[in-house]
Amino acid sequence: MSSSRCYLDYNATTPLSDAARNALVDALDVYGNPSSVHQEGRAAKALLEKARRQVAKRLHTEADHVVFTSGATEAAMTLLTPHYKMGRSDVSFSKVYIGATEHPCIGKGGRFDKDRQDHIGVDENGIINIEELEQKLARHDKSQGLPMVAIQAANGETGVIQPIGKIADVVKQSGGVLIVDIVQYIGKLPVNIESFGGDFFIVAAHKIGGPKGVGAFVATGSALMPEAMILGGGQEKGFRSGTESIPLIASFGAAMEQKPTTQDLDHSKALQMRLENGLHQLSNKLVIYGEHAPRLPNTTYFAIEGLKAETVQIGLDLAGFAVSAGSACSSGKVKQSGVLEAMGYHVPDGAIRVSTGTRTSLKNIDDFLAAFQKIIQNSKI
Repeated sequence: MSSSRCYLDYNATTPLSDAARNALVDALDVYGNPSSVHQEGRAAKALLEKARRQVAKRLHTEADHVVFTSGATEAAMTLLTPHYKMGRSDVSFSKVYIGATEHPCIGKGGRFDKDRQDHIGVDENGIINIEELEQKLARHDKSQGLPMVAIQAANGETGVIQPIGKIADVVKQSGGVLIVDIVQYIGKLPVNIESFGGDFFIVAAHKIGGPKGVGAFVATGSALMPEAMILGGGQEKGFRSGTESIPLIASFGAAMEQKPTTQDLDHSKALQMRLENGLHQLSNKLVIYGEHAPRLPNTTYFAIEGLKAETVQIGLDLAGFAVSAGSACSSGKVKQSGVLEAMGYHVPDGAIRVSTGTRTSLKNIDDFLAAFQKIIQNSKI
């Protein structure tokens, strides 16, 4: 990355950390198939199981509860199925209840038919309506199958953090299963899934300094497991067939060992405070979405009435700053964010997301504010 550029899009993906890069390069020389019994295969298997232990240790669970996938989307598709097994017994889920602001990999309902999906609303701050969830779960007809609930720990656009502990209690009382997307949460705040609540968790390497193309789903136990989506040679104990990508998985494991420190958290909070105080000083028409809710310390999602996010994004890119502009469709044009719609906002011009990381400095924030001020002045709104 050029020194003249300032990357402020860590929620989209993160730069590869030195530890992850070294593990990736080293593992390229371990060419054996981890399912083979010879020495080369055993060497690959050793790297695979080391990474599994690294993931488990970071999340405070057992290594045999970790199933590697190609990323969070595949993990979600595997978990979001009506068909599970508990030992040799079939366990059926008749409906999945999904938060209204979920990432599309959860929001589209996985392998559940549309008529077996139900969405739970959020308030103006993006927080799940727990009372609505309680009511819907209370009305759930268990004779047709158990309820499944899928909720993100933190939203990738707004950074809003959900009360997962409370949600987990509600789901447990209903006799259901809770799937928690911790993709955005894990790189910014400490996670202990034993105390967090939930039955299954979804993670992706490239959000925490690891490579793209690898992720995992992690269970809190080994009894209840989903029906496999990818069938074949039975790798990953039959839950995800296909020869494991040892270099990517080894790199993922190395990235998982680098959890955020107290200093990292304090730094993120200082950056966010500097940014948001500065933004409010630039315009009294500026809105920061989710500002009054618990949020990730690295995320700020904002808009100014009458200022097109696409224009801002292009102007910032030309000035050397990489940010996200709302939710982009396939043509690359900015459209209304589904997350903001669910929160009750009408933002046709889109919004800008700034997401910082370990390489972001206070000077980067000051330079960003200066560049953004020029864009506002030139727009004459």
